[in-house]
Parts: sequence; C-alpha cells; structure tokens
Amino acid sequence: MSRLLQVRTAGEIAAVVRLAREVWREHYVAIVGEAQVDYMLEKFQSADAIRDQLDHGFEYYRIVEEGGDAGYVAIVPDEDPAVLFLSKIYVARAFRGRGLGTQALALVETRCRELGRRVIRLTVNRHNRTSIAWYESKGFVNTGPLVQDIGGDFVMDDFVMEKRVELTI
Repeated sequence: MSRLLQVRTAGEIAAVVRLAREVWREHYVAIVGEAQVDYMLEKFQSADAIRDQLDHGFEYYRIVEEGGDAGYVAIVPDEDPAVLFLSKIYVARAFRGRGLGTQALALVETRCRELGRRVIRLTVNRHNRTSIAWYESKGFVNTGPLVQDIGGDFVMDDFVMEKRVELTI
C-alpha cells in the first residue's frame, strides 16, 4: 500500500533530491541532453531549491511504497486564483505501472478542491509523448505551446495542459 507524505524535513527533501536525480537522468537526458538536465536539477531540484520552493508556497509529497520512495509530486497555487499549478509528478521506473501516478493525481485534485481552485495546470516537454498521452488519459487538454528561458542558455519547450476540477465531489 502506498502513502503520500508531505515533505517538510531536511531528510525528506534529501529523499526528493535523490528521486529527482534518478528519474530526471533516466527520462530527460534523451529529450533535452545531459547538460540541461544537470542545470535543471541544480536550479529546480537541489535541496536549496526545494527548501526555497517550500518557503514560497509549494507543497511537495513523497510517494512511499513498500520497498522505498517511489516518486514525488509538487504543487503550488498559481497567481490566477482559479488555478493550481502541478509543478512535478514523477514515479521511479521500478514503481511504474502500479497506479501511483494516478494516486498522486487524486491527491492533487483533492488539494485543488480544498484550496477552492477549479483548474489544474501543468507544463510538459512537447517531446515527452508518453507523459502527454498519460495526462490526456487523465482528462488534461493541451492548451498550447510555451517556450521559457530558464537561464544557462537553456529553454523549456513545453505544452501547457489543463484539467477542470469540480469543487464538490
């Protein structure tokens, strides 16, 4: 049985950092290259970056399965009061196919309702076909492209995807 545990302590942040390094290197090097993955891990998924995100309204949750840390999810309320931004949702390869991503997304939908938000928005690399198909299977709609300069001579070349969430269950 898996559990989703909110990340608060330095040890929990370290677990997320380890997961990020494993999942991002395995998945994104083929899409954006090793240099960009290294840059993004340091900029967005280092212990300091995650602590800063937590201090600025992000919520991180570890997906814990028998056998260890299986993945993580991060959300943050958007400036738009109707939107909850799904910043990250990752499941380690050894734990895929067990419905853990679906379980994490259910938590995101619950938090969206609890926060009085009506839309979950995310960005996904436009070449990440597997993830795009998964989001579409969960009711997300592609609302268009977004290219963002993230520094270090790198850009994120994404699609924005959204899912409407009913406020009452």
